[in-house]
Amino acid sequence: MKTVNIGVIGCGSIARNRHIPEYEANPHTIIRAVCDLVKERAEETAAPLGAAAYTDYLELLKDDSIDAVSVCTSNHMHARISIDALAAGKHVLCEKPMATSEQEAEEMIEAEKRSGKKLMIAHNQRFVPSHVKARELIANGDLGRIFSFRTTFGHGGPEGWSIDGKDSWFFRKEEAFIGAMGDLGVHKSDLIQFLLDEPVTQVAAFVENNAKENITVDDNAICLLKTAGGLIGTLTASWAYVPEEDNSTIIYGEKGTLRLEDDPVHSLTAHYTNGHTVRYELGGIQTNDAGGQESSGVIDAFTESIVLNTEAPVSGNDGKRALAVILAALASSERGQFITIGKEGVE
Repeated sequence: MKTVNIGVIGCGSIARNRHIPEYEANPHTIIRAVCDLVKERAEETAAPLGAAAYTDYLELLKDDSIDAVSVCTSNHMHARISIDALAAGKHVLCEKPMATSEQEAEEMIEAEKRSGKKLMIAHNQRFVPSHVKARELIANGDLGRIFSFRTTFGHGGPEGWSIDGKDSWFFRKEEAFIGAMGDLGVHKSDLIQFLLDEPVTQVAAFVENNAKENITVDDNAICLLKTAGGLIGTLTASWAYVPEEDNSTIIYGEKGTLRLEDDPVHSLTAHYTNGHTVRYELGGIQTNDAGGQESSGVIDAFTESIVLNTEAPVSGNDGKRALAVILAALASSERGQFITIGKEGVE
């Protein structure tokens, strides 16, 4: 099988803790170059990899030997770098949220079409074993009709793991564009639509900054969601869940309830109305805690799609659909009303 030569753009925590280790562990990838605006950071990251170090991503993209790039920068640069990389003939794995607007997301999708290369968005929760199994159970009708759901993702905030601590770009609106909802909520936005296999079409939300001082983005959000099929539920995202994070999801159905990632041993528990309970030990979800940095599955899936020339498992359209929910949440909070997501996006 072919070897895929990789460039990693952005050398912060997500690159160092997720992308780079997973590329190193994959037998079909070699990291040939890295890029960061901070020269010392780029060189420090590149040295143990034997990779070239750049401070200008456009220079990295001129390297014809590089087949694909990971975009691990601040949110406001995701779209621009991804579009430039696709135009340069590189496959792209872009961190979430894929863009800061639906227009940017659409431009990324169009750039992929023009390039003939692959664009994948790094929504890693789709690859969590408990989530994969839950989707299977729902699709097979084990729960009968689905009635409701609740999904949450919260921890103490990026200062605990970001390479820049309290000075991280995560807290600055001009670079992040959105806070906990873009960091954590977008994961759950993608997940719930993946699990239920239908889009969210209505959103009402409170998106607030009430926990952290001297930041210009949200740190707490609570959303009401309604899907195209009429399912209703809640999504919450927070940078104020201490001392432990909560990354759980519950699906309520006619024949039972699925509890995902709310037990330290059983990553999925199915409680059925007939009194039967099934507890699955499928392995833990990824965390930023010590020992929580096992393979997310994202890098392996991206690499496989390139090597086997198959469709990227999390497409640009998937990323745009997840983005639409957090944009709708922002609009709802600002306007104080329900927001509809139509075929063209937030209305």
